[in-house]
Amino acid sequence: MFYVYVIQSESDRGLYIGMSGNLRRRFMEHQSRESQSTKGRRPWKLIYYEAYVEKQDAAGRETFLKSGGGRISEV
Repeated sequence: MFYVYVIQSESDRGLYIGMSGNLRRRFMEHQSRESQSTKGRRPWKLIYYEAYVEKQDAAGRETFLKSGGGRISEV
C-alpha cells in the first residue's frame, strides 16, 4: 500500500502533504526530526490519509493536493 497523508504542525498550524509506502515509519521520521522539510515545525499530528494499491495513483494524488487546484479543496 501507498499512502498520501496530511500532517499539521502543532506549533504553527501549518500543513504538510506527503506520500509514503510506510506511513507509520514516515510519521515517526517527521516527529523525530529525521525529515529535513519538517524538522523545525514539530510536533506534528496526522490529520488525514488515503491508501492506494498503485504507487502512481498515490503520486498523482499527492501532486494534485500540492497543486493550486488541490489546495483549494485542501483538508
